[in-house]
Amino acid sequence: MEEIMLEKSDELVMKLLHFFITEQGYSPIVLHGAKNEIWLENLENSYPVVRIVSNYIHNDEQMSFDLYRTKQILKKVKKKTCSLHMEALSLFVNLGESVHIDDYIHAGNITCANIQKISDLKKYPFIIEEFPTITKKTSFKEKGVELFMKITKDISQKNEEESKKAQAVFEQKKPIMTYLLIAINTIVFLSMYLFGEGSRDVATLVDFGANYGAAVRSGEYYRLVTSAFVHIGLLHFIMNNYALYIIGAQIESFLGRFKYILVYLLSAIMGNLLSIVFSDFISAGASGAIFGLFGALLFFGYHYRIYLGTVLKSQVIPLIILNLIIGFTITGIDNAAHIGGLIGGYLLTMAVGVPYKSTRAEKINGWILTTIFAVFLVYMVFHGITL
Repeated sequence: MEEIMLEKSDELVMKLLHFFITEQGYSPIVLHGAKNEIWLENLENSYPVVRIVSNYIHNDEQMSFDLYRTKQILKKVKKKTCSLHMEALSLFVNLGESVHIDDYIHAGNITCANIQKISDLKKYPFIIEEFPTITKKTSFKEKGVELFMKITKDISQKNEEESKKAQAVFEQKKPIMTYLLIAINTIVFLSMYLFGEGSRDVATLVDFGANYGAAVRSGEYYRLVTSAFVHIGLLHFIMNNYALYIIGAQIESFLGRFKYILVYLLSAIMGNLLSIVFSDFISAGASGAIFGLFGALLFFGYHYRIYLGTVLKSQVIPLIILNLIIGFTITGIDNAAHIGGLIGGYLLTMAVGVPYKSTRAEKINGWILTTIFAVFLVYMVFHGITL
């Protein structure tokens, strides 16, 4: 069989593409109108975007225009993914001799390199530092069509694996724990009328476990949990359970039942602790725990912002801000519990981890920050410090 030869630039592009997709977890970005260049993204990397450019650039003027266009596209990617900063690594495999690459190596948030062959990667310390195995992992014994077949197969397998992971995360599961929480809320609410004087009666609220600073300080710690299942009035009960049904089902599906219930209950505790710090009145409701789920969604959404970036910007963040503003402007709303739950939920989700995204170091940091926040709240409550 006649050997099929690939152009050197095409072979180089394939090797680099294989490395970044199969070894570094990058995924292709679909861009309309982009020719002779491949955009890859991995939002967890120091270089969230990697460009492999095979377009021939023959002088500095064309190079400057390429950088300008790249920066404009990066702004759109940054906005779409809710990223605070967007660094890109541009690897040019077909630069003309008239391009002074040294003048463009560090062009703002774009780092450039001229790669005519694999060994050229070693000329750039920033590449080797960030990707220490790149030269080893881009060496293949296969040539020509065998190389093409191997790289195509490996990339297809990697994409299939990533697709299965995403499907496992976003596939809707039956929210058993959310249904259970709503059932408990309902039983407690009805019991307040069957065995007490109703959900607005102060004595009944206290008897059923509402949050009350003086009682908690005297040893009734259970109130930090039980108050999350007690509601004041029918409207309060309906609104909280509706919110729990909507967001709870999603977070339970994303995190799994155990992580979900852990985040929910501990967020409730942290929300109730901060509530005591700011006031010594009787309070109750699941809103602190629900805001904990909002915090969980923020952390989860940040890691999966390629999928949820638009939802975060257009729905989740505005909804959180709106509810906090309402809490600050209308009396009778325990905004401290909301804020405590929101912070607690975010930190706890960092601690328990996001499927296929969280690293061990990030989880450890999450538990450290959660512990610091919890200890701070406990100290403030039991030393009688109010704000």
